[in-house]
Amino acid sequence: MTQESKKNRVTRRKFIKGLIAAVVSFEIIYVLYGLVGKKRPNLMNKNLFNAGKVSSFENDKIYPFGSGLFYLFKYSDGGFLAISIKCTHLGCMVQFDSKNQGFMCPCHSSKFNKYGEVLSPPATRALDIFPITIEKGEILVDNEHPIQRNIFKPSQLTYI
Repeated sequence: MTQESKKNRVTRRKFIKGLIAAVVSFEIIYVLYGLVGKKRPNLMNKNLFNAGKVSSFENDKIYPFGSGLFYLFKYSDGGFLAISIKCTHLGCMVQFDSKNQGFMCPCHSSKFNKYGEVLSPPATRALDIFPITIEKGEILVDNEHPIQRNIFKPSQLTYI
């Protein structure tokens, strides 16, 4: 073998070094793309749950949306609130108690009023809510981004 052919020959050591360099390069590119390539959250890009037309809902009634994981409540003043079905204690699914006009957790008996505020423990904070947008007469609920809260505030209601 000539000296030049020995230089061009791929040894096991050169091959492994090249393979490691390639893998590290791809990892760096992947991480950088993940940091730079992500789009900022935008209302238009969200997957919003379409609960239906505003005109379909009566005042002072609650509507369960099991597939959306929330209850939609239309209060007597026309305000809407999307309340999570997950108990803030351990995540069990709360049920609406029409007799007491509130929510009850069947797992550990936490009770909540119609605004989702804690009436009896072990839950220590109010039920989460979801942001609501009303566009073209349709109620759109962002059920992917729950909002934690301790108490109900009228500013949490969404109006037409």
